[in-house]
Amino acid sequence: MAAQIRKLDPTVLARTLERARASGDAGLVVFDLDSTLLDNRPRQARILRELGLHTGLLPLAQARPEHWEDWDIRHAMRNAGLAPAEIEAHAEEAKLFWRERFFTSEYCAVDEAISGAARFLSEVRRAGAQVAYCTGRHEAMRAGSVASFERLGFPTPGAGVHLLMKPTFELSDDDWKATAYAELRAIGTVLAVFDNEPTHVNGYRHAFPDALVVHLATDDSGRDVPLADGVLSIKSFLA
Repeated sequence: MAAQIRKLDPTVLARTLERARASGDAGLVVFDLDSTLLDNRPRQARILRELGLHTGLLPLAQARPEHWEDWDIRHAMRNAGLAPAEIEAHAEEAKLFWRERFFTSEYCAVDEAISGAARFLSEVRRAGAQVAYCTGRHEAMRAGSVASFERLGFPTPGAGVHLLMKPTFELSDDDWKATAYAELRAIGTVLAVFDNEPTHVNGYRHAFPDALVVHLATDDSGRDVPLADGVLSIKSFLA
């Protein structure tokens, strides 16, 4: 389920690059990963296919990324062709099967890029600003995350590129994002932030009022959280 879009404004991409050129390496552009730079549906589909082979539910063994319309595995099972009674009989098992795999390095390595993401990241770096990936993924997913960056042509962690991850799985994404503000400030002046989750977008808007705070209108956790004033939305990184 995606949050209500306040205003689509693709000009924020050009405005971000203008700020990057003006600030140089003192500036920082912050990006979330899941449903912001990376499309998780290939990962979701792989898990559902493996579940189909594990359980003998053959329609699931043919699951495709487009079957995931939101984060509800029941909807994906329905879209893959399971009857309502089959979904009810296997939904709890499916949730556990999914949870054991989704939050791992092995599975996150198969994510694909949101349209235009690799090019925009490269443009930010060429403009001179630093990049910070600030993600709700925990440290155990670092290797798989970096592997997907390499495969997709994203800037990889090193000089001017930072990957900030939760120290533990148990720490909530909301609490982690709030504690990351200080680390981001220590890296540089936050010029722009891109994130799909309304709660996190609103937090960034409050913490960095001078930054461009941009909501990716892809999908989110489904909480009924309106976007704060001043937040703009885009659907991808294609201008």
